Amino acid sequence: MTDKSKGDGGSSLTPDELRAQVEKTRQELGRTVEALAAKADVKAQAQQKAAKVKGMMHDKAAHALHTAHDKTPEPVREKVASAGDQLTETAHGLGRRRHNRDAASGMGGQGGHAGRNRNLLVFAGLAAAIAVIVVASRRGARCW
Repeated sequence: MTDKSKGDGGSSLTPDELRAQVEKTRQELGRTVEALAAKADVKAQAQQKAAKVKGMMHDKAAHALHTAHDKTPEPVREKVASAGDQLTETAHGLGRRRHNRDAASGMGGQGGHAGRNRNLLVFAGLAAAIAVIVVASRRGARCW
């Protein structure tokens, strides 16, 4: 704290000036403590950094998807969309067939969900791989 003596150095601060100075010092100290606490909170810093990186990766992925869409010729996009529709219809048909079989065997939705989900995921993955190969072969690129 500094002493704000008046001109000749003989008089000291008034009580109101001292109160104002104490209040100002308290506010500065509060800001300093908050800043130190923020620097010491490693978890919060890591979460902020992770959120920032996540946002950047989301933006990059969206940009890459947009670029790939723009560079893919329309006929290829139509074929991939058609293949996706066929895949969806096939997956629904397999699901209905599996459901009917489970109902006939007495399982009736009590089991088999994990196997069914796994089968659909494998089927979707294969369809996606085929779509990538079709697109790459149309563009004259090698997949492997």
